[in-house]
Amino acid sequence: MDRAGTLDEPSGSRTEVLSTRRGMFGVRGSGDTSGYGGLNKIIEFPPAAERPYGGWFDQVADRIGQLVPNSSEVITKVVVFRGEITFHVARRHVATLARMLRDDPHLRFEFCSAVSGVHYPADTGAELHAVYHLQSMTHNRRIRLEVSCPDDDPHIPSVVGTYPTADWHERETYDMFGIVFDGHPALTRILMPDDWPGHPQRKDYPLGGIPVEYKGATVPPPDQRRSYS
Repeated sequence: MDRAGTLDEPSGSRTEVLSTRRGMFGVRGSGDTSGYGGLNKIIEFPPAAERPYGGWFDQVADRIGQLVPNSSEVITKVVVFRGEITFHVARRHVATLARMLRDDPHLRFEFCSAVSGVHYPADTGAELHAVYHLQSMTHNRRIRLEVSCPDDDPHIPSVVGTYPTADWHERETYDMFGIVFDGHPALTRILMPDDWPGHPQRKDYPLGGIPVEYKGATVPPPDQRRSYS
């Protein structure tokens, strides 16, 4: 099933169905050796939340609305799911919003604990997602920002200028998913070799049958390794 479908949740809200995955890994054209070949799993997005979100979630959302002109163009959707809040952000605004979230005394999300990638092949036009996990140590709060971009234009502004801790996280997301973080000071692979083909955590990356590329590999001497200066 493509992105057109929806499902009713018990609460009456509607979730957005992306696809139905068959088997443990969605394997096609070969045998599923997991033992779960008959499993059907619906891949869906949680629905947009409606006000009131509950507790301090509304305080954060209200403050963002006060700080950001035309906030409906910046925050495209708010999701409250399993006791956590996620703000879906238009990609061109994420760096500016991150700076506001860090510096505003009513928000003070000083720490970016992680940047993670997700690949939704069925989310046409927004196949790649980057998720930023932000923490306010001042107010003891946690939120997420989620930004999407298409396969054919996988660019998102870097937030390293605001959150230096995002440096290696953005590099890993680039390495594993192919998202290019514009403005990153040294966006190179961090886990795979520089000449590795493809991005291993994407859903379209082949499972198995890959030659052992590391065979015969060598470690260059220090004066020939990458330099970031």
